[in-house]
Amino acid sequence: MIGRLRGKLVRKMPPALIVDVGGVGYELEAPMSTFYRLPEIGSEVELHTHLVVREDAHLLYGFATEEERRLFRDLLRVTGIGPKIGLALLSGIGVDTFLACVEAQDVDALTRIPGIGRKTAERLLIEMRDRIRALGELPAPGRRLDGAAGAQAQAHAALVALGYRPVEASRLLKSVDGEGAGTEELIRRALQAAAR
Repeated sequence: MIGRLRGKLVRKMPPALIVDVGGVGYELEAPMSTFYRLPEIGSEVELHTHLVVREDAHLLYGFATEEERRLFRDLLRVTGIGPKIGLALLSGIGVDTFLACVEAQDVDALTRIPGIGRKTAERLLIEMRDRIRALGELPAPGRRLDGAAGAQAQAHAALVALGYRPVEASRLLKSVDGEGAGTEELIRRALQAAAR
């Protein structure tokens, strides 16, 4: 299995990219969350990878963080979820926002992601809740996410619930000063930024 690649970024055209490692060009597919973090073409890049072996192809997927790769691998274990839906989910919402959706059992937020219908979203929430909690990544029932990352994730989920596309919600939250702000304050600032 290929677990990590470090080399020169040769090409990036979502969802595909090519990384030259010692003269060998590895073609990968990556979620948009990874594309946002990629350096300029010609720069060195390091990606966590997951290899899917099918009868007709070997497909390599790249991720900017270990958390993204771990979530992708967990998603592939859910009945009816393949790599395309896994990439769509990671492209539509980030890891923290997905965890917040699982905690809140927010079916509507997941159904806004292309390729995910209501039944798939419900299955995702049911199967991922126990798996994520077992890994210690999801707070126990009744507890809220803590700190800045939790506030960002909850604000993102709230903006998506208000009808913003996940990419728009992320852009709005990045455009405001979130230093020390709680969830409600982040939402207020993001909505003010949207109104400008």
